[in-house]
Amino acid sequence: MALRRAAGLLASRVLGTPSAGLECAAPYALQHLEGIPSTLQTSTPATSSTEQVRHAGNLAVKQRIRAIKNIGKITKAMKMVAASKMKNAQIAVESSRGSVDPFLRLFGDHPAVTAPKTATVAVTSDKGLCGGLNSNISKYTRMMLQLNQAEGETVSEQTVASIGDKGRSQLTRTHGDMYTLSVMDAFKPINFAQASLIAEELLKQNPDAEVFRILYNKFVSAIAFKPTVATVMMPNVMERQAMEPTGNKLDTYDMEVPAENKDALQDLAEFQLAMTLHNAMLENNCSEHASRMSAMENSTKSAGEMLSALTLSYNRKRQAAITTELTEIIAGASALEDS
Repeated sequence: MALRRAAGLLASRVLGTPSAGLECAAPYALQHLEGIPSTLQTSTPATSSTEQVRHAGNLAVKQRIRAIKNIGKITKAMKMVAASKMKNAQIAVESSRGSVDPFLRLFGDHPAVTAPKTATVAVTSDKGLCGGLNSNISKYTRMMLQLNQAEGETVSEQTVASIGDKGRSQLTRTHGDMYTLSVMDAFKPINFAQASLIAEELLKQNPDAEVFRILYNKFVSAIAFKPTVATVMMPNVMERQAMEPTGNKLDTYDMEVPAENKDALQDLAEFQLAMTLHNAMLENNCSEHASRMSAMENSTKSAGEMLSALTLSYNRKRQAAITTELTEIIAGASALEDS
């Protein structure tokens, strides 16, 4: 409207008509069209097509700005949701660590222990949009399998299992023939009963496995988490490991019935597997929320930067269009005045 008003005032001054806008100036402009050269008269269709292209370009930029604004709102909301969930998950992680630490003090941590038959369990998430959380676990799982294959004499058979849909989709492409178990939707909610069922199914699908290696992301802080390997040994490996200098402290305890030593070790190994899985799922779940919060914060920041750049570009194009239209009006008015 401001552009039309300015054009009307300019035309009224040039043509000597009252300043009533383009509507009043139009009849006088039409009367003077007969004196305009033919080149100026035939240039109208080209100008209108140029304006249409310019308008279409501005409209596309405006639609993109609107889309980026919506994406920024979504990522900001997802960041707030992830931050809220991370606080609750962190409390559950801190309480579960007290159940796993006694096993580490009793049996020790032996990630380099080897056995003829091993099972590797990758704990990942069911959802994405959480940075490189799942790809790191898949990468370390492949490295672990390659190390076991390099020790061909000591490791004759190895299997793979995964908890979470993302680990399954990444590992089945490269090690689908080794898969024995895939668990999905195991994080709603996470409790010890569910971890016990997964441990029971792992033992059922891998009855001859002597060593279980569980890979997961251990929560450190809101901006840090590290891939971790937890090793769970079965009774025969525990007895063999106890003979070595880095063995466990199980021999310091006397069994009331020595004949039941093997059964007690089997129960302890199964209970340790369930507790380790429970802790690994909680740790990975908390790391997932922390990683998603960081990823959504970066996405929101990137959307803001892109929005600023597009807004600047849109304003420049809009100002250039206004300047071009004013130049055309002034040129037309000058041509009318000269005629």
